[in-house]
Amino acid sequence: MPDMLGPYPLDSIVTGDARVLSAAIPDESIDLVFTDPVYSQIDDYRWLAETAARVLKPEGNCLVWGFTSDIARNLAAMTPILNYRYLLCWRRFGSIYHGTSKMLAVGTYALWLDKNGGGLMYKTIADLTDESQARTKRDNGSHKWSKPKGILSKWIAAYTSQDGIVFDPFTGGGTVPAVCKQLGRQYLAFELEPGVAEMARTRVLNTQPPLFVLPPEQGRLWGE
Repeated sequence: MPDMLGPYPLDSIVTGDARVLSAAIPDESIDLVFTDPVYSQIDDYRWLAETAARVLKPEGNCLVWGFTSDIARNLAAMTPILNYRYLLCWRRFGSIYHGTSKMLAVGTYALWLDKNGGGLMYKTIADLTDESQARTKRDNGSHKWSKPKGILSKWIAAYTSQDGIVFDPFTGGGTVPAVCKQLGRQYLAFELEPGVAEMARTRVLNTQPPLFVLPPEQGRLWGE
């Protein structure tokens, strides 16, 4: 496995603006872009599509979290550049992040996009996955917007092989890097806020590595 991705050490969380830092990532070097932008900043989704189109390998994929009411805007920003494949959903139970106790179940989605329909999947996954809100809050690394490690583990395993490289330009609390460490995947992550980046590094440091590594899976196209 490589140790560097352009000027950046792999398996690292770099502090800085992803829009600036990502310019040094080599073309077609990433297997999976998986990230969680600020939902209201639609320009970030457009930028993400442009960056993913450049850095993803021909068989690579992009998974990006979004908010239900923004699906149309997200797709309008990204699909002129990337190919839309499917919608994955996390259905969460319990009080939601905003403190509301009257909503019993909330769906949060991730768009799956790739380059010209060439994205590979390595394992079958469900397009609707349940995870309790309480469990997510216990395992979020003190970052209120983190997503559940259980769901990320399933998705990262499905969209990468054992030698895959995952890129997270808006890593927040570091859930994607932590899951990559558990799965034995290499990663590169960026975070704008220094305090949040340091919290994410500590979280990854305290994450247990895999006990063993399985041989690389054989890739297949979706639907085959």
